[in-house]
Amino acid sequence: MNIKSIFYLAVFALSLSACKKDEAGISNSLVFTLHFDPEQERLDNLGQPSQLPTGHAAQTPTFRGMSIHYIELAPNAFVPLGGGAILYQGKETTKGGENAVDFDQASTVGDGEEFVTISLKNVPPGSYEWVRTSVTYQQYDIKYNLQNIPVIGALTNQAGTISSFVGFNTYISEVTPNQQTIAVNDNKKQGFWAFETSFPAPYQMYNAVYSGQAPVSATTVVNPIFDTSPVPPGSCVVTGKFAAPLVVTGNETTDLKVKLSFSINNSFEWQEEIANGQLDFFADDPNKNDRIVDMGLRGLVPSWE
Repeated sequence: MNIKSIFYLAVFALSLSACKKDEAGISNSLVFTLHFDPEQERLDNLGQPSQLPTGHAAQTPTFRGMSIHYIELAPNAFVPLGGGAILYQGKETTKGGENAVDFDQASTVGDGEEFVTISLKNVPPGSYEWVRTSVTYQQYDIKYNLQNIPVIGALTNQAGTISSFVGFNTYISEVTPNQQTIAVNDNKKQGFWAFETSFPAPYQMYNAVYSGQAPVSATTVVNPIFDTSPVPPGSCVVTGKFAAPLVVTGNETTDLKVKLSFSINNSFEWQEEIANGQLDFFADDPNKNDRIVDMGLRGLVPSWE
């Protein structure tokens, strides 16, 4: 066999390989990434601009990461929760008794990072105006003051890290807000939090993790179509509308990319005991501490390309 024959045989083999690859079917993907926007409008449960109530204060936290348990696309505002295209649902467990999100198996990603990739073969063709996302976990840094410390006095403008659980019910074996871990081994309803201090030297020996529970139904869950498509109380199904509907034809030749932009604008809210606009804890009397009341996200603006 001469060189020319070998060349044509190689080309034919490559062509055959490519045909087999096409026949096998290479599907493009729908890729979801998360974004945390401190400037995005701050909304209430019904998607209207929100102001802080009298006696409350808030701050915009510095986000480390977030976990979503459920993603659904809805073609219009009249489709009930669960009636659209359910594209993603995380792991659940009954280890704590009632059915709950399994935090041990939840994926947490940071700003601008890819959360999940779904084959477009598994997305029903259609035009989708809305996206629903059930947020279950947030991890972020906040600033606070520790007042009336014996001998020391006060440590102001301190950093700490919050692990905030806002899902309907989450089984947590253990949680590490920053560097220290606490065991929970139980189900926790929406509003459970763990807070780790980050005192600098020479006070680092006093760093610890504290936990608590925000009031029932106090967590903001933005849903602009509540009148036509309500979500269950105690869930955190944040709903947002695309500026232009996301169109899936089933014949895509490239990936579709969806950015889920969440408003973190003053999303960490507390009821003040001292009206100074700052988060205060008191070493001499915990009853004087500001009370954390809301850790809910303040809106969702999805976009796609």
